[in-house]
Amino acid sequence: MDLISHDNWDTPQKILVILAHPDDPEFFCGASVAHWIAAGHEVRYCLLTCGDKGSQDRLVQPDELCSLRQAEQKAAAKILGVDNVRFLDHPDGYLVADLALRRDITRVIRQERPDILVTCDPTTLYIGDNYLNHPDHRAAGQATLDAVYPAARDHLTFIELWRDEKLEPHKVREVWVAGSLNPNIRLDVTATWDTKIRALYEHRSQIADPKLMEARMRGRHTADSTLENPRYEEKFLRLILS
Repeated sequence: MDLISHDNWDTPQKILVILAHPDDPEFFCGASVAHWIAAGHEVRYCLLTCGDKGSQDRLVQPDELCSLRQAEQKAAAKILGVDNVRFLDHPDGYLVADLALRRDITRVIRQERPDILVTCDPTTLYIGDNYLNHPDHRAAGQATLDAVYPAARDHLTFIELWRDEKLEPHKVREVWVAGSLNPNIRLDVTATWDTKIRALYEHRSQIADPKLMEARMRGRHTADSTLENPRYEEKFLRLILS
């Protein structure tokens, strides 16, 4: 697996992160986002849900949780340097990679016109023997990849977007798939790992024990480093489409 950095992009890139829930960008790729922004690239978020089911609090209502998690996401994004965050507000927990979701994501891609798109791997069902991947993650990844190719590219796919909304087709040049069991790229994000952790702290509704979360994140240093002198990476399956 190659170890690369953002420096292989010669000019500033427009990067669009499409994931399922508030907090997904920070967990999946927060250090990379901070890394890219520090290098002069523009990063925007599109979250498909507002996370209105992710709570053990029996008193909170879905609309309250939605508002809270949107605010947390905007605050976390700000720490990383992301100023543009949009929510499509599909119900949390109910995402399906159907044509309606694919059309919604195709619309966003044609509006934002990114060079690089980041999403998650729809084929990752579980990791190890103690983590079952959320179905929304898998649906988000599948619908996003299907929107990238061929829907966003072909003007006759979802023709109403082109004919009625005047959204021209768009070709995404690269897709970076996070959460893949078969990554081909490792980014050294040691310099921005603390920023990732600070951003994660903003997701207070989702973190029962912040200190335990931080300890867990700091424990994710590479095998060739130590907690005293750590090195951190985020891994992706990088697809170069054009």
